[in-house]
Amino acid sequence: MTGNSAESAVAGNITTISFAERMATSEGFATLFREGMALLEETADYLDGPGRDSSRHLSRLGSLAYATESMKLTTRLMQVASWLLLQRAVNDGEMSPDQAAEEKSKVRLEQPEDQERSTAFDELPQELMALIDRSLRLQSRVRHLDRQLNAAPAPARAAPNAVTAQLARVESVFGGSGD
Repeated sequence: MTGNSAESAVAGNITTISFAERMATSEGFATLFREGMALLEETADYLDGPGRDSSRHLSRLGSLAYATESMKLTTRLMQVASWLLLQRAVNDGEMSPDQAAEEKSKVRLEQPEDQERSTAFDELPQELMALIDRSLRLQSRVRHLDRQLNAAPAPARAAPNAVTAQLARVESVFGGSGD
């Protein structure tokens, strides 16, 4: 087997390596975590400052769309941040995977309204639309990782040890171990 293989032979057994678990504890996860937290902070700064100012110049329907979409955006990012914080707690040994799974059951990464656009969505400021798009991409990446982590692991299967099998064949041909 090569180092690129998804399986490695260990003591005659095949051990499946979970790429999702490896990703969840890797620098890739750390990058995802930083991106998520930075997007949450950037969104809060925008909504409290320039976004608030921009929303004052929208039509009545535009203002309603702004309020609706900013609430959906905030909710989405808080759910993603909750998931990221739970996963980091597992990675850091602060929580067991079982404890985190119980808490993650309260996190809603999939909301049907996330894909729906409010009436007058096209009136929203470009900065808000960009934040919404980025949050949806981040949410998609986190959902993908979550699905991978929650996928039932393949049952470990015992593989015959090639050396032991060959020795057994030799013993059967030559009549045992010489006792």
